[in-house]
Amino acid sequence: MNKIKVIDLFAGPGGLGEGFARFQPHSGNDQRPFKIVCSAEKDPDAAKTLRLRTFYRLCKERGKVPDSYFKYIQGKIGQPYERSTEKLWKKAEGEASPIKLGTEQGDRLLKKTLEQRIEKGDRSVLIGGPPCQAYSLVGRARNRGVSGYSAKDDTRHFLYEHYLHILAQHRPVAFVMENVKGLLSSRVGSERIFPKILEDLVNPGKAAGTRARPRYRIHALAKPTTFSEGDDYRDLNLRDFVIQSELYGIPQARHRVILLGVRVDANLEPSLLRPSKYKLNSTHALQTLPKLRSGISRKQVTTKDWQRIVHEAISFAFEKGLPQDLKTKMESKFDEDRIAQGKFKQGSRFVPVPYPRKGRAEAEQKFLEKILNSRCGGALNHEARNHMPMDLVRYLFATTYAEKHENSPKAPEFPKALAPNHRNWKSGKFTDRFRVQLPNRPSTTVTSHLSKDGHYFIHYDPIQCRSLTVREAARLQTFPDDYFFEGSRTSQYIQVGNAVPPILAEQIAELIWKMIEA
Repeated sequence: MNKIKVIDLFAGPGGLGEGFARFQPHSGNDQRPFKIVCSAEKDPDAAKTLRLRTFYRLCKERGKVPDSYFKYIQGKIGQPYERSTEKLWKKAEGEASPIKLGTEQGDRLLKKTLEQRIEKGDRSVLIGGPPCQAYSLVGRARNRGVSGYSAKDDTRHFLYEHYLHILAQHRPVAFVMENVKGLLSSRVGSERIFPKILEDLVNPGKAAGTRARPRYRIHALAKPTTFSEGDDYRDLNLRDFVIQSELYGIPQARHRVILLGVRVDANLEPSLLRPSKYKLNSTHALQTLPKLRSGISRKQVTTKDWQRIVHEAISFAFEKGLPQDLKTKMESKFDEDRIAQGKFKQGSRFVPVPYPRKGRAEAEQKFLEKILNSRCGGALNHEARNHMPMDLVRYLFATTYAEKHENSPKAPEFPKALAPNHRNWKSGKFTDRFRVQLPNRPSTTVTSHLSKDGHYFIHYDPIQCRSLTVREAARLQTFPDDYFFEGSRTSQYIQVGNAVPPILAEQIAELIWKMIEA
């Protein structure tokens, strides 16, 4: 089978690429029609994550992933390869190396790499998503507070132009571009960005200033909406290009702009994504992971120390006006035997856990079949962060409130005794500063902001009393459990938050494969 070659730009830790690489047309048949030939990512930690996963895939293609890989991700040895797989490790570096687009050196390296790996007549697909900070609503609000900031001088607005050069030069049969929903309303001066991107993508050669003139038609994935050269974007409902991930078997309400471009002269017509019959929630994704407790900021504590400190913080809040009934209810959560016996740990790079047995609800079972790997032996990147004692009490209140009301409390619902010393607390701008991920609903959008303080991503279990770990965020993003994220914990959160859910990417890969092979 001639593989369809995939070029992955702004790859992050590889969520889109993972979905394409693991797509199988037929159940039980190990043939995979897509082959990633280049993953370009400037962040060094994300590039290391990509290289490690590329090595895993290359080994799997050869027949077996070596024990050294699993020992490495478990932290038992310092390198993932052994002598027999060292060549594959070097090959992985060539396919997934840090390439900083927009620099002379990075652009030259990408051009050389693609010229070596994409031959005339090859079927290829371009995938990826330019960095979204310049487009997101939060990023734009932050930019307005930067002295001297000018949108027209922010090069992040124009990184999609790298797509144009590759579309013009290599003429891939299709491309996938993903970005935040804020792209639809983003402007540079008085000009809206999204219509300009659409117009450039349908005729990339003209926009890139090259002689090549391939034409593309842009398709929405959930609605029968298209945009072709000469069309007026004002005739479109631009929100048709937004994908609501929770409708497609993702345990997360992640809404993103995803464009599918198809080369006009290929005469191909894609079908639409089909909503999943499985409606997944946070519990489906997280309940099989080991339970953890948080740490205490600037202290090394045992579980009993942690329990005592939380009790002291509750008592302090009571002295400041916390109602007695709330104090009693919150304290009762920390008098359980499993806490007193010291069974709660804070987690680490690798937390051993038995492979979950079958017999679960169908939706969860189907999800776990995509996620689990029995050779992994446990949970990776599963370490709870440290929190201030009073924040733990706020988390405890918020989760206890959510258990009763099936909703995360807003600022007005918090007792005055638990109000943080934050100037925006009463302004109405951050009423959900402490947000519980509800057990019976998809999570809210996992974002890179999780790397900051975790207040928006509180675990639904009151006893655990903490924000989500990197692995929990990765589960909500549908990364498989044997997918290890390199770098500091802050970097790991950022990588996961910026990624495309692999299970969603796999469904997009299926659409493209069916379109090409029809």
